[in-house]
Amino acid sequence: MDKKNVLRAGTVAAGTTLMMLLLSSPALALTRDDGDDPGQGLSVAETLGLFVATPLVIFLVIAGLVMVLDKSREQQQG
Repeated sequence: MDKKNVLRAGTVAAGTTLMMLLLSSPALALTRDDGDDPGQGLSVAETLGLFVATPLVIFLVIAGLVMVLDKSREQQQG
């Protein structure tokens, strides 16, 4: 009886997920809204710079600040 309940719950969850995905599909994404004014697309270099290089630089700056401002090393040595 346990397997039956698990199978039923899985079926309901899968059906619910499928229905939600179908209802939220971008079927009307090509229709422009009022005031919609998309700009030009990004080049490959701009995309890599924005989504790869910038987060890496921010991470390295934060990591560097943490290492420089870390006080526990001074306490261990002294």
